[in-house]
Amino acid sequence: MQVVAGHPHEALDLSKKLDGTIHLLFTDVVMPRMNGRKVAEQISAARPNTKVLYMSGYTDHAIAHHGVLDPGVPFLQKPFTPEALAHKVREVLDRVPSSNV
Repeated sequence: MQVVAGHPHEALDLSKKLDGTIHLLFTDVVMPRMNGRKVAEQISAARPNTKVLYMSGYTDHAIAHHGVLDPGVPFLQKPFTPEALAHKVREVLDRVPSSNV
């Protein structure tokens, strides 16, 4: 099942209401009111098995350089193709559990 949220607070509300496992949180890094890292931290605190994939129009170097994401965190730079998205999602889902945030 796929669940889509229009903004960070909606994602947090939905994550609290959903039964079952959230296998993957796919979030933009830069959003109004709350960045993707904060959303992931809050969802992962309640659902520690949730894997996270970040996306952004900024380069991964710029994101890491400004301290928004740690190096090595799963990241996909926009724009991306459906094939690149599918490959990265599979890569993240197949990872051995570790810190995702």
